[in-house]
Amino acid sequence: MRAVVQRVTSCEVRVDDQTVGRIGSGLLVLLGVSRSDEEKDADYLADKILHLRIFEDDAGKMNRSLIDAGGEMLVVSQFTLLGDCRKGRRPSFVEAAPPETAAKLYENFIYRARSNGISVATGRFQAKMTVSLVNNGPVTLIVESK
Repeated sequence: MRAVVQRVTSCEVRVDDQTVGRIGSGLLVLLGVSRSDEEKDADYLADKILHLRIFEDDAGKMNRSLIDAGGEMLVVSQFTLLGDCRKGRRPSFVEAAPPETAAKLYENFIYRARSNGISVATGRFQAKMTVSLVNNGPVTLIVESK
């Protein structure tokens, strides 16, 4: 699994001009699932992201996790994160998981985050979405399970 993690002061995801997910301070997670991913990958990635120390403490150092900071999470599925751009001009998506597999692992990731007491909003799986965010820092990281 591959995630682009952005620390935000706010963000929202819309489908057909309707807001389907919105958070305040926390993390926007764009989540891609590969063909080789399993449940252990979703568990690992969720645990890793929840405990990343990327929120500032009282001294201004990045020492606090999402859990420590009491932040929220918005998770948006994004198969294009698995796009391979090495050959030609059109990305290849052969490494992206089929929708049935990806949906299951996407839901597992969300379940794992919620089971740690995090308020999690989501996009809509396989929908055309627009995402708006206010990046805080900016802090943007790529986190992978492999």
